[in-house]
Amino acid sequence: MAKEVAFFVTCLVDELFPEVGESSVACLERVGCRPDFPKAQTCCGQPAFNMGYQDEARRLARRFIEIFEPYAAVVAPSGSCTSMVRVCYSELFEGEPEWQERARRLASRVYELTEFLSKEEFRSGKGNSPGVSTRITYHDSCHLLRELGVCEQPRQLLQDVNGLDLVELPGANVCCGFGGAFSIKMPELSEAMLNDKLEALESTGADILTATDSGCLMHLDGALRRRGSGLRAVHVARLLAGDEL
Repeated sequence: MAKEVAFFVTCLVDELFPEVGESSVACLERVGCRPDFPKAQTCCGQPAFNMGYQDEARRLARRFIEIFEPYAAVVAPSGSCTSMVRVCYSELFEGEPEWQERARRLASRVYELTEFLSKEEFRSGKGNSPGVSTRITYHDSCHLLRELGVCEQPRQLLQDVNGLDLVELPGANVCCGFGGAFSIKMPELSEAMLNDKLEALESTGADILTATDSGCLMHLDGALRRRGSGLRAVHVARLLAGDEL
């Protein structure tokens, strides 16, 4: 019997990268899950929280909890959104013990996509044709690595895809300079960090840059295109589902 999980699509995937959502669902189905998409879902509240709008963030957090707490597992194709729920909700509801407890209970059942797939022993089953190799490199998104401690899982999943040659990125754990509002509020610093990351990326000779967060990939892809680089930015879910090979 298929295991029902809730799929939290995230704002960027919903509005700009729906193909990432489709690939994520395909991956979840491959590990025997039946993804449910609660249509009432909206933002997790992270942008408001990061900008200091605590009341607005709490309203969105309460809505998120009410929508997703009936599920045994909630999966999102984003380390930053997952981190918001797992790490920041408890802080957000300090002084509100009932909501804080509800947030903590839900947090234990919320997973980033590659974290969940690794736990469920995902195997791609897809990849390049025999004899064809695609050189890829992986960027660690900050929230996924630093707040959730997810590092090896996405790498291992990618290494198991036929025909993918994973090349380690120099400074893979260094921020790309996006950081959501950070890149808008501090554009000069963001650009300097971005340029360092681009130099590291191009040194790998990779065909594809991949990561777990659409925000990082959007930031990097725009810069790569402006440079005229042949390096493509592709979400991990697209590669694991075999949709970009």
